[in-house]
Amino acid sequence: MDDDGTRGVRGSSADRVPGPVLPPPPTTPPRVPAPAAGPRPAATPVEQRPTRPGSASPAEQPVPGAPVDAWLRTPRPPQEPGVWRYGYTPPPPEEPEGVSNRSLLVGALISLLSALLLWSLWRNGYLPYRLVPLKLFTPGEWWNPGTSGGPRTIEGSDALTVYEAILFGLLAYGCGRIGNFSELFRRHVADRGQPFLALAAAAAAGLTQLLVWKEALPVVRPVLVLVASVAGGEIYQSQTVVNVIYAVIAAAVLYPYARLGRWRELIAARRGTAAPAGDGTAATPAAATSADQWPELRTAGWTDAADTLTAEVRTGRMNDVDVARLRHAWALATRRPDRLAPLAEAVLRTGGAAALHPSGHRDLPRRGARHDVLTGQVRIGRCADDPHNPYVRRGTGLALEPALLGTSLLAVGPPGAGKTARLIRPVVEALALRALAGQAAVLAVGGAGAPLGPDDAFDVVVRLGHPGSAHDIDLYGGTTDPDEAAAVLAEGLVGDVGSLDSRRAATVLAQLLGPYRAAHGHFPSVPELRELLDGTPAALAGLRASLEAAGHHAMLRELDARSRQAGGPGDPAPALADRVALLDRPAFTGFFATGPDARPFSLRALGQHPLRVRVDLPERGHAEASRLLTRLLLAQFTAITAARTDTTLFACLVLDDATHAVTAETVRGIRRLRSVNAGAVLALRTVDDVPEPLHTPLLGAVGCTAAFSGITTWDGKRFAEAWGKEWVETREVAQHTVFADQPFTRALHALRKLVTGKAVTTDAVTVRQVERERWSASELAYAVPAGHAVIRLATVEGEHAPPLLVHLDG
Repeated sequence: MDDDGTRGVRGSSADRVPGPVLPPPPTTPPRVPAPAAGPRPAATPVEQRPTRPGSASPAEQPVPGAPVDAWLRTPRPPQEPGVWRYGYTPPPPEEPEGVSNRSLLVGALISLLSALLLWSLWRNGYLPYRLVPLKLFTPGEWWNPGTSGGPRTIEGSDALTVYEAILFGLLAYGCGRIGNFSELFRRHVADRGQPFLALAAAAAAGLTQLLVWKEALPVVRPVLVLVASVAGGEIYQSQTVVNVIYAVIAAAVLYPYARLGRWRELIAARRGTAAPAGDGTAATPAAATSADQWPELRTAGWTDAADTLTAEVRTGRMNDVDVARLRHAWALATRRPDRLAPLAEAVLRTGGAAALHPSGHRDLPRRGARHDVLTGQVRIGRCADDPHNPYVRRGTGLALEPALLGTSLLAVGPPGAGKTARLIRPVVEALALRALAGQAAVLAVGGAGAPLGPDDAFDVVVRLGHPGSAHDIDLYGGTTDPDEAAAVLAEGLVGDVGSLDSRRAATVLAQLLGPYRAAHGHFPSVPELRELLDGTPAALAGLRASLEAAGHHAMLRELDARSRQAGGPGDPAPALADRVALLDRPAFTGFFATGPDARPFSLRALGQHPLRVRVDLPERGHAEASRLLTRLLLAQFTAITAARTDTTLFACLVLDDATHAVTAETVRGIRRLRSVNAGAVLALRTVDDVPEPLHTPLLGAVGCTAAFSGITTWDGKRFAEAWGKEWVETREVAQHTVFADQPFTRALHALRKLVTGKAVTTDAVTVRQVERERWSASELAYAVPAGHAVIRLATVEGEHAPPLLVHLDG
């Protein structure tokens, strides 16, 4: 990328934004872009939740190439930490554990056979006293004498016909309830959807009509009797009336099956008069909102600017980054009323290209993950349908956002587990989009060749040890205070050496950096610092002469104190010199310049500008130097972000490999990041890459943790302890052999044992509440499938989610 006129001198100053100044953006930017992770089927408009009985299918994914106004109007309801909010639809209430299909079918069959037997006994007169209830409510002259006497008159026969119809209805209702036919219908017919549901209902309706007209079911005669008793028998002299009554009976029989089979909905769908089922859930809320009308501008009275942006959105001349950038710019302008008028004028003049990022970019060259720039979320996976996950989280998308990254994230997994491709790169990509929207600054650190994104997706790319690098890194973090520079540099140089006190090392460095800066106006370069730490007489004599000539008597006392302490027991200067020697190599010649003409990139710019910075470390040939630089960048980041006064910009450091980079001081610094709107993402192969005394402090300092598949049981034990325990209900079943006392019972038990091969036992069930680990060490080591991770999330406000098993598709 262009080096902004600094070719030949690596870096840029901290008070201006490095990067290219591009020509004006195109008038038609891309719409909501699709992930660049491979071809997508053109016929898949939205991503669906895994099908569950009765569950809805939310539009969880911005449609590739969809209009921005539809994307903007899509609801994003507030949810628990980590829930992918774009088009979220809550799952249906959890259903209690039902009976098995076999038990359901056997129960329905037994209920049906029992009902048929009972009805047969009734019709054939085998049930005693069956007419007693009817005789109690009808005149006695209608019946023959005795409790079992039949009807004597026509009126008695008609009453018996209606009586039998009522009893048949009660018997059918009871059979359906006892046999649980509604659940059988829902599970095996309704859940299969259309057109099977309509066809099954039609077949059942045809069979029922046949049985009705064959008078196997008591429907027609009871209806004719009731009509005759109300309107008189003369009504049947008209054939038209009879036909109408028969038509009403047929319609009454068909109506329940039409409702069960949803014939009306099927016909409407076939005619194209109904909207697709997948669009109904998202269309109604979208129509109720007016987010694409820019209501915040209209409320403030800037109607012309709102109309301009509305037209830009609806004509496709804005993308999602433009919307997020302008919304953020308007929110900042409302705090400074003097900025409202210039922003409105820029909107009227350039439309969606107003308030551009200093680089001139309006989007990334390509995206490999799924983003919702409006909320800052990046979707990294889907919660698995696993008993460890709560029911409401199963099948939902899992997303990361600044509110979560502000508590810092620790990801642990062996090589090949997918930390970089499925977690680190999506996070870097999301932060880069937030930077283009003016809401974040990101520093991504990884080895040379690490897939953290293309060069043109960053404003500054630092390739340490590469001759073609256009930028450099300031070892002293851009500070002019010798004590501050010494403290950070000491942490980077010897912070991982447990036998050395970093505060003593900082004192030694301050005794050299202060006098050198006072004499030369800048801090020493790497070769000069190495000579001073080695105590080279010529270097110290030259520094002393410069201080004496300039009259810096206070700094001379500092230098004299260093000379007295040199060579004493426990002097950290030799260890510091050895570590500085790792950077004083031919591969780093020309890097870490500190002269008046050098302008190395300073991390202080991250707190002032929405920058996208990537640092490539030479891990292959200089592994120890790369770890030193990683440790130094982490120490600089925690110190600089904690000292900034303006915290409106979210700053995040992403370390693709934090091996031996974490020290006691940086752990304390990571704990302070959440209060200054900053965060850090650290990736480790194993927790043992951190000194053992820091295992517990590190896991306690970060709010978000991720254990990838393939970790060891030792790492799993640390995560299990950090995630705590929960109360669960356990069932213990104990089988006891039954000993019979009676001869007949013993014979039956002997026969059963002969047939089944097992003794007769009885089960004793004990249910109790116990406290267990959410995830045990063995489960984390052996039960997490490949491509999955167990992720625990927390927000800066204190909300948290339990550890969730997530299928990563980032």
